[in-house]
Amino acid sequence: MKIETLQDKVAVVTGAGGTMGCALTDTLVGLGCRVAMVDLRQDAMRQALERHGDRVIAVPCDVRTASSVEAAHASVVAACGPVDILINNAGVLTNQKIEGTTPEDWRQVMAVNADAPMFWSRCVVPAMKRARWGRIVNVGSLAAKTGGLTAGTAYAVSKGAIAALTLSLARELAPHGVTANAVAPAYVRTPMVTEGLTEAQRQALLQQIPVGRFCEPEEFAHVVAFLVSPLSGFITGEIIDLNGGLHMD
Repeated sequence: MKIETLQDKVAVVTGAGGTMGCALTDTLVGLGCRVAMVDLRQDAMRQALERHGDRVIAVPCDVRTASSVEAAHASVVAACGPVDILINNAGVLTNQKIEGTTPEDWRQVMAVNADAPMFWSRCVVPAMKRARWGRIVNVGSLAAKTGGLTAGTAYAVSKGAIAALTLSLARELAPHGVTANAVAPAYVRTPMVTEGLTEAQRQALLQQIPVGRFCEPEEFAHVVAFLVSPLSGFITGEIIDLNGGLHMD
């Protein structure tokens, strides 16, 4: 088998201004990709742009709306060419359980966590099918399997939708050389954990995680890098758990 590389592959990372998005960008650039960082928070992407120069572009996008996603996709194609790799990383968390979940909260979480991956996938799939090569990686969550330990109802349901979307895309796109997989992390060391949980919640979780610590952003990015590599082409429709043994199945 000829071993290909990711050199000059065009990758889109949504939610790129966050901790996990920046780790993904750094990892993909290190593998030779050109990365379109997609986020509304332009300031959050400035350091990555300074680190990587012309290997990275910043693309503003409100991932909740189809028209904004379509415009952002057109900008990426104009600047870099067709998208080879899509990582649907943008996400929003709510800890509200069912009685505290307002219709507005529900719609906001579903729009970012479930609608956006569908909008972006719909944009990139035609070119991937023509090229007979593509990688889609969705960022799910342990909450889809557990109902949410500390996460709220809307968040858990939205991540369940991500799991179903991943399987649907995998089934549809496999004959075209395009894979679709997901990573289901639990408690990556980001502001969602360091600021979104109380110290008591963090300590209680650490007692339940067999490895005794939270996931590092670089560990998460490494798993995604494996799923987008040319040698992962026989893996599709998988949801990779990344939880330090907190949940085993």
